[in-house]
Formats: sequence, structure tokens, C-alpha cells
Amino acid sequence: MNISTPAERLELLAASYALGTLRGGARRRFETLAREQAPVRAAALIWQGRLASLTELEASTVPDAAVWTRVRNQIEVEKEEQALARQRAAAAPADAPPPRGWLRSLALWRGATAAGALATVLAVVVGVNLRDELRNAPNVRYVAVLSDDKAAASMLVTFDPTKRQLTLQRVGEYSEGEDKSLELWALPPGGAPRSLGVLDRAPALRLAVAESEVREVPALAISLERKGGVPRGQGPAGPIVFKGALIEKML
Repeated sequence: MNISTPAERLELLAASYALGTLRGGARRRFETLAREQAPVRAAALIWQGRLASLTELEASTVPDAAVWTRVRNQIEVEKEEQALARQRAAAAPADAPPPRGWLRSLALWRGATAAGALATVLAVVVGVNLRDELRNAPNVRYVAVLSDDKAAASMLVTFDPTKRQLTLQRVGEYSEGEDKSLELWALPPGGAPRSLGVLDRAPALRLAVAESEVREVPALAISLERKGGVPRGQGPAGPIVFKGALIEKML
């Protein structure tokens, strides 16, 4: 099954997965496809990064005071119901049968109502910020998930031709050490590896790159080099630690 076409379907599924609204069998099928198909895995990582940035970069939004008043009132009602239920249980004969049907689930239902109110507040806040995030989202044209020799994803790479910007996000726990540097390479067909830049240790890094440097490049790689990277004009001197196909997204 290929869900990467049309592109809109993949974007919707990846957004739903990252937001948590894709559930049950659909979520498990999406995770299976993400393990098998690099474009699906990349889309999921991109959307997870977008939503994570909402809590890091966006200004906090305070819900209306009336919402919290309703939540507190609901919690107080639940406490009163539970206290009353304990009193009735203490006064009832020892061999009295336990409550049945909807009466037994009343406290659970009220608790779920309060939780639902909190979830609604969160959904509204996320929805407002998500619209702004989508409005300002980068124009991702190329994407790559770079993995190690055990197929564990370690770096997400995206390219925005409008900004001429290559963005790298670390998604693994790899650490190169204080005396080493990671260097990104384009692997053109039939040509020598071409350096696209030396990476720092930040979780996310942006490099200025012209589209001509990544167009028709089938794969990217990251090598482990001495601190500062290799001298200009030379190829990788250290081992290749991550590698992956560079995919042009469908418009």
C-alpha cells in the first residue's frame, strides 16, 4: 500500500498521527507503513517537529476563566458523589450486592466529563496555534531520513527552496564527542561526495544551500570527522555514520 500519493493524503495522515487523533488500527497501520516507507516516516517526523514547536515557540494562551470554573465545579460534584457513595456503602449490610449498571459507572462518567472538558480546552488552544503554524510552515520540497547501519533514524533533513535553507533535526541519541564533528555530504550519481556543511551539536540546524546543490542528488550521508570537518575540497576522511535517500516531495 502506498499512501504517499496523493501528497495531501499523506500530510493529513501524518498530521493526525502527530496530533494523536489517528487511533486504533489506523494508527498501527500508519506506524507499519512508516517503518517500511521513508516518505511516510519523514512526514511523521516533520509533523511531530511542527507540533512540538508549538509548546516551545508559541506564546501561551490562557483559557477563559469560566472554563476552569466549570472544571472545578465538576470535580467538586464528583467528590461529593464519591463521599456519598462511601457513606452508603458503610451503612449498607455486609452482604448487599454492589451497585449495578449505570449507577456503578456514575463516578467514572463524571470523571470522564471533567477530563473531556480539559481535553477540549487543549484542543482549542492547539487548534488556534496549529492554524498559525500551518500558515507559516516552510515550503518543504526535499526530505531525507538519515539512519545508521541498524536502520535507526538519527537525522531528519528537509530543504526549503524558497528560503534556500537546509534544516537538520536530530531524532536520535547519537553524540559525536567534544573532539569530533559531523559533516553532511551530498552523494551525486557518478560523482565524488560534496560537502554541504559541518554540523554543530544543536538539536536543530539550518544551512544555507542552493537548490542546485541538492537537485537530482539521490542520497545524503553524514560522516564523523575530526573537529571542524575536513579541509575544503576533500572527501570524507572518517566513517559514514548516517545515510539515507533524498526524496523530492510531490507537489
